[in-house]
Amino acid sequence: MLTGKQKRFLRSEAHHLDSLFQIGKSGLTDAILVQIDEALEARELLKVSVLQNCEEDKNEIAEKMGAYKGIHVVQVIGNTIVLYRESTEKKRIQLP
Repeated sequence: MLTGKQKRFLRSEAHHLDSLFQIGKSGLTDAILVQIDEALEARELLKVSVLQNCEEDKNEIAEKMGAYKGIHVVQVIGNTIVLYRESTEKKRIQLP
């Protein structure tokens, strides 16, 4: 579980990032989850956009992502979800 200070740090790091994934009309699928898992292993921190034509609620999507393989949901703001998971091989981010 991330502390408030760690979440604040990760939010500041994610501010400059662009969204790597977009969740659209088909919602959150297993294929997207696998790709997000691989991207988190490479980058540790990423943004996911939920498009307006998505039928699922963004908070439900964030909850599903948070329950998948130890992914931490740092923030849900607007239609953007910020995700973090420490990489096992390519550790880049040093949490305070």
